[in-house]
Amino acid sequence: MKILNAVLGATALAALSLFSASANAQGYPERQITMVVPFSAGGPTDTVTRLVAESMSKDLGQQIIVENVGGAGGTLGAARVANAEPDGYTLLLHHIGMATSATLYRKLPYDTLNAFEYVGLVTEVPMTLLARKDMEATDLKGLIDYAKANQDKVTVANAGIGAASHLCGMLFMSAIETSLVTVPYKGTGPAMTDLLGGQVDIMCDQTTNTTKQIQAGTVKAYAVTSPERLDVLKDLPTVKEAGLPQMEVGIWHGIYAPKGTPKEAIDKLSKALQVALKDPNVAARFVELGTKPSPEADATPEALKAKLEGEIARWKPVIEAAGQYAD
Repeated sequence: MKILNAVLGATALAALSLFSASANAQGYPERQITMVVPFSAGGPTDTVTRLVAESMSKDLGQQIIVENVGGAGGTLGAARVANAEPDGYTLLLHHIGMATSATLYRKLPYDTLNAFEYVGLVTEVPMTLLARKDMEATDLKGLIDYAKANQDKVTVANAGIGAASHLCGMLFMSAIETSLVTVPYKGTGPAMTDLLGGQVDIMCDQTTNTTKQIQAGTVKAYAVTSPERLDVLKDLPTVKEAGLPQMEVGIWHGIYAPKGTPKEAIDKLSKALQVALKDPNVAARFVELGTKPSPEADATPEALKAKLEGEIARWKPVIEAAGQYAD
């Protein structure tokens, strides 16, 4: 009898807890929300996050503040959210690194596929393949020939292990079947600074960070990794046009919440994201940055989950072939 009473009591407590969580979610959000960016302020992902967070705040009726938790290729910020209270008040906006870190890091403090709830996809940003302004090669074929002929001294800059620029650099080396000298930095800013100064030779980074430099002519651009040319960079060929279709890739971004966040909160967040991506100001700013908002059908939990699963499978062989793991 005591055991039965204990079981009934535990069941009642669990039911009460679920009811309480659901009731709280009905009035969600009732206070400020924190959206974690797992990279430094001022970088490409930070730019995307701040645009979307500001617009989502209007629909939700509560401010979303952006918190930068950089380090370890985005895994520190992801872990911060994975371990947060699952109440809808701590979110994560992460890019493709959410998928690649599952292979890139030998040990992660969270289970990538099972530690989060999914809100939706935000945007897919093209990459641009760049070199220092005085690079001898005038087109992508010339750059590849130069890299192969000088592979022991050609340097490829990136913003750190796990950053989008690191992934794109690995993909470039995989596509041309040549290992080059990888130079990791602590952020996109210092990597770009050294490219501008000619201290490094090549960099592959998101249009949100490179468009202004390309337009100003302070770097030499060879191709964009999108299927079609961009309106803001009409003279820049696609990698397919330039003869390297294996380099076609986009740096997609998605929003996550801790596992166990009530469905009511996830639904409200997903709706707010869909509204934000239709905001004319967000769309116009994205165009200036060389990207565009995800369509409504992709700004859903189901679409983000499917994307993450597919991208983990896609990048696993690329990372394993490069052998560039992180502890």
